[in-house]
Amino acid sequence: MREKNKDETLIKLIDAKEIEKLMSEGIIEGGMIPKIECCADAIKGGVHRTHILDGRIPHSILIEMLTDEGAGTMIC
Repeated sequence: MREKNKDETLIKLIDAKEIEKLMSEGIIEGGMIPKIECCADAIKGGVHRTHILDGRIPHSILIEMLTDEGAGTMIC
């Protein structure tokens, strides 16, 4: 999320190149850093896209993969 605890500011899609910028701006911080770094490593290793989801949302993986709305952030 661009603004902490504001669901409406969820970043739905991010390019792996933007990660460093968002970390330097303090948008990606704390416990999200290792998660996003793992996603970036996967992208650098040849994975086409990764997803970070809120596991508290029922069926979040299905919502993310099967709808245009999504339920998390896709990193590509």
